Amino acid sequence: MEIALALVGMTVVVCAVAAACDRFGWPTPLVMLATGAVVSFAPGVPEFTLTPELVLNGLLPPLLYATTAQASLYDFRRDKLATFLMSVVLVVFSTVVIGAATSWLLPGVALAACMALGAVVAPPDAVAAAAIGQRLGLPRRVATLLEEESLVNDATALIALSVAVTALTESVSPVHVGGEFALAVLGAVLIGAVVAAVLLAVRRRVHDPVLDTALSFAAPYLAFLPAEALHVSGVLATVVTGLAMAHRAPRVQTASARIAEATNWRTVQFLLEGAVFLLIGLQLPHLLRDAAADDLGTGRAVLVCAGVLVAAVLSRFAFLHAVWLLLRFGPATWRGRAWSPQVTVLVSWAGMRGVVTLAAAQLLPADVPHRPVLLLAAFTVVAGTLLVQGSTLPWLVRRVGAPGPDPAADALQAAELVDAAGAAGLRRLEEVLSGTAPGQVPGTAPADVPEEVRERLRARAQARSLAAWERLGRPLAERTTPSAQYAALRLQMLAAERDVVVEARDTGRAAPPVLRSALAAIDLEESLLEHAGEVRALHPDRALAPAQRADTCEHLRAAPDGGGFSRASAAACEDCLREGTAWVHLRTCLGCGHVGCCDSSPRRHARAHAAADAHPVVVSAEPGEAWRWCFVDERMG
Repeated sequence: MEIALALVGMTVVVCAVAAACDRFGWPTPLVMLATGAVVSFAPGVPEFTLTPELVLNGLLPPLLYATTAQASLYDFRRDKLATFLMSVVLVVFSTVVIGAATSWLLPGVALAACMALGAVVAPPDAVAAAAIGQRLGLPRRVATLLEEESLVNDATALIALSVAVTALTESVSPVHVGGEFALAVLGAVLIGAVVAAVLLAVRRRVHDPVLDTALSFAAPYLAFLPAEALHVSGVLATVVTGLAMAHRAPRVQTASARIAEATNWRTVQFLLEGAVFLLIGLQLPHLLRDAAADDLGTGRAVLVCAGVLVAAVLSRFAFLHAVWLLLRFGPATWRGRAWSPQVTVLVSWAGMRGVVTLAAAQLLPADVPHRPVLLLAAFTVVAGTLLVQGSTLPWLVRRVGAPGPDPAADALQAAELVDAAGAAGLRRLEEVLSGTAPGQVPGTAPADVPEEVRERLRARAQARSLAAWERLGRPLAERTTPSAQYAALRLQMLAAERDVVVEARDTGRAAPPVLRSALAAIDLEESLLEHAGEVRALHPDRALAPAQRADTCEHLRAAPDGGGFSRASAAACEDCLREGTAWVHLRTCLGCGHVGCCDSSPRRHARAHAAADAHPVVVSAEPGEAWRWCFVDERMG
């Protein structure tokens, strides 16, 4: 009963705090940590102790797996040098610096024990990096580097901790350390790859979303536990399995399974992340009590905790800036891999520690002198980095001039991507209808497909593309787009349809399976309807345009940049005014300055002008936009 009450109470607190943070814009991890610390001193609250088994074997695998579901294998490959430097070399460097500082502050403690503490507090936490980065809206490059680092660095830290603990009782050599590290990494990669291959083979044959999601819940433990049993890195094995499963999911899972898995994992991740930060705060009373009972003295204990925190922060700052200088001013082949100064500053400051640090600290041998003070020092690093660095990151982001992702730029990129996908779908449709689709047996074209069916398929493909483009342009308060009108009206229709089904359920006019199926169909269509809304750029003083790219077509390369035409900010489609028709968004021809309406408009005068006058490139005439489009090659520039 007590366990059930504790779980229910923790769930209620997590949901209440998260709701308050969403309401007032507070950073959830920091508030959750502070809430746990305050609640821990309330009368009647039981004492919670984070054991290594609970964290490392229970909480860590699913949290790592949930984070890898959002990671990109492409980014890992691109950032492999940065990931290695930050996840391996930086952890070792921080371990040595923090261990040396601890040994200087506590000369009576063995150097190996001090190095063990250094290994415990060296790695930033994957949960903290993902949660704080998402909440604070860090620049995408910074958030990606932090997540990639924190997914792998725990493996290095736990290996370093094992070596340091072993060194307390026996001698170790560099050869032994290197061999143990290589074995842990190679073994973990092999186990993670094998588990992923087996699970993917099973997933190909599972079409029930419930079974598929249940399989994903088992995946992190199927990778972590065998790896740990074989004394290799369970952390790295879980990361490998998670990355492989996420990368292959679009090709081996059904759409309904992906939706179900994503929804369930978001819920699991939300509850576990909140519980983790709450549990960190709940550790404070017994850590303070045990440290007060130590004979080191209060003043000396405070000095040790503060010194370890400063060493952890400064070692990261010094290492990353040294790496930036080396890449920036080193050989020519290295300079292209250098981060910007803004990214270096933010990544240096965003080294928040988390629950793995507290759990790993419990692995320090019981006979280590002043162990309670070392455990309190580990807590100080966790709380200090979360509260000090986490709370000052928004100010630092503004100070260095590195804003987060721009919603308008994302919408522009999404429109281009959806347009390309829609064009590919239309090409495949024509290939199937003509009997020339890849893998199609010649002469098997479906000749009896009515023209109205073909038009419906074409219209559906084009509607998705047009809806993405309509999110751009002048505010919807000035002109409601067709896609927004469709979504609003269709949602009203679906509400009426749902009322009929619910009434049939309440009066018993249909069997439960029939009712569930009907409600599921309505819910699925409603979830697919995007509420059309105005996209506001973070940089209203900067014209929205895509980044320069190497694959620009010849028409875009030959056309002017459009600055003169787009600044004219044309207010009307010339042809629509003449014909008395309406337009949605406006485009300006870069060949002659003709202003026409977009493809979402009924008459599509911009496209018609491009075909009639052989002027293939237009620039958006909407306020604050400078992107160009080639009608011939269907490319943006």
